[in-house]
Amino acid sequence: MNRSSLIILTLLLIIQSACLHSDIFEKNIAIPGHAWQENFKPEYTFNITDTSSSYDLKLTFRHTDAYPYANLWLKVTMQQPGETKDSTLKIEIPLAQENGKWLGKGMNEIWEHELPLSKNANVIRFKKTGMYKIKLQHIMRVNPLPQVMSIGVRLVKIESTSHNL
Repeated sequence: MNRSSLIILTLLLIIQSACLHSDIFEKNIAIPGHAWQENFKPEYTFNITDTSSSYDLKLTFRHTDAYPYANLWLKVTMQQPGETKDSTLKIEIPLAQENGKWLGKGMNEIWEHELPLSKNANVIRFKKTGMYKIKLQHIMRVNPLPQVMSIGVRLVKIESTSHNL
């Protein structure tokens, strides 16, 4: 392959990857002492300016290898712009297979999971522009929830792929 073909191919790959998605928000909050108290409710605030696009809303969850459960139950509260009433969703996040093997990515004794935070793992379309607030609370049967390092939210805008080559 000659040099000009390689340059064109590289540019096309960069353009294509730029059109697929873009992160518009990501924030992770450290859990004090790696023990998540049920009254510690991390909050995430982000601005939506484009209501015509679809979004992936993801949870990032980091724990040690000593985390004693195969799942995580969360109460997810969202406040929309201009609304006084919050919407609440209870969701189970699977973290391990039945044989105990973690589903996330691991390095040494630290494991990280990135999973959909929306109902039925669907993409989201926001109906209003403005500031949205998400609050996360663990609703596991143990308090504090041990071996949790951090929890976060990542919002990815899904661009139209009709322009891709």
